[in-house]
Amino acid sequence: MNFNFDFVNRRKWWYALSLLVIIPGLIAMALHLAQHRSILNFGIDFTGGNIIQVQFHQPVTSGQVRDVLDGLNLGKSSIQESGSNQFLIRTTELNEEQTNQVISTLQSKLGQLDLKRNEKVGGTIGRELTIRGVEAMVIAWILMIIYITIRFEFLSGLAAILALVHDVLVTIGFFALFRWEVDSTFIAAILTIIGYSINDTIVIFDRIRENMRLRKKETIEEIVNRSINQTLTRSINTVLTVIFALLALMLLGGETTRTFALAMLIGTISGCYSSIFTASPLWIDFRHMSRERHRQAAAVQTSTKARTRKATSH
Repeated sequence: MNFNFDFVNRRKWWYALSLLVIIPGLIAMALHLAQHRSILNFGIDFTGGNIIQVQFHQPVTSGQVRDVLDGLNLGKSSIQESGSNQFLIRTTELNEEQTNQVISTLQSKLGQLDLKRNEKVGGTIGRELTIRGVEAMVIAWILMIIYITIRFEFLSGLAAILALVHDVLVTIGFFALFRWEVDSTFIAAILTIIGYSINDTIVIFDRIRENMRLRKKETIEEIVNRSINQTLTRSINTVLTVIFALLALMLLGGETTRTFALAMLIGTISGCYSSIFTASPLWIDFRHMSRERHRQAAAVQTSTKARTRKATSH
């Protein structure tokens, strides 16, 4: 299917749309930081709490355990199946009386159980995971810039990384804006989004490079526009297949994968958008700015030489 949409000459509209999505998220992060000293609604993996592991003598589902915990009004809690009729329950920090209440209520409503584990954990692991995740993201960006610079040029790498920053800010912004709880899988989702988004961007840059070799009298804007249109079908088909899988994971995957699937869904849509509407248009603007600086530098150098020759002649 051949498209002929004018993406490039409307790039200021795409930039404005991106800012319209990112700025509310940044404001929400700032407000959350002022109120709670954190930019996101971090879950127990980051804040710490109690870990209770129980094994029932009869078949029990995670949904039944969730219903019991919701009735106790414990606040944040997460449930993970860790074996046959065995569940790992993470809650906010509980005292001994509250812990006994949880065990007795589970036993009275769901049947006989064995307590396998009951301990308090801090948020150190979550903080360390966050730090490691940020380090991994920065290292990935640096390596991507190096790779894209070698394969294409530095300005392409810079545009691609800014598109990735766009995707990360959009995803984090949505979670901050709607106060969705963040667990350890969110870090994995962010790193996965970066890998997915850069792949789509590289495909478009590769087509631009091929068309640049065959250019005749086309302007750089016309070449980029044609390249995006040529890869548009591939981009749409790819993102749709990923979205279908993520929707199935959100609906059928259970509580433990919901945060990951939701973050991936937002990031995948944002990644497709940034690859088409952000990365290549940014590369054009960077290219124009670079040429303008070179032109001004050349003009200054020519003017300096002229003044030098004039002074010498006198």
